[in-house]
Amino acid sequence: MDTETSKKEAKTVHQGRNVKRFREMLNIKQYDLAEKIGTSQQTISRIEQEEIIDEKQLHKIAEVLQISEDAFKKWDNEMAVNIISSTFNDQAIAYQNNVNPIDKITELYERLLSEKQESINLLEKLFDHQSK
Repeated sequence: MDTETSKKEAKTVHQGRNVKRFREMLNIKQYDLAEKIGTSQQTISRIEQEEIIDEKQLHKIAEVLQISEDAFKKWDNEMAVNIISSTFNDQAIAYQNNVNPIDKITELYERLLSEKQESINLLEKLFDHQSK
């Protein structure tokens, strides 16, 4: 095997794994994603195992997760921080080499948990109001 071939193989991106990574970072279950794109949980599981995903399926997934299709095709840690920041902020936060990506992901996760708790609180209030 020549060096050109090995470089190409090293750059191969596993789109299915990237879908799984983004889905998990956004705290979305396979079942919920499947429901939103009109398929089954088993299909999402299969998609997450595929190295290359069908363009139509990838487009639907990207739309639901509100992440560009390129993110799934070109995943790396630096790009992930930029994409996630862009998704949850009005303005994109440019990744700088002196910023720890783990800190950004932790910050994002904490915000997601906070928003989820707010949603739960609102639902509890709604149920309490309806039961009275």
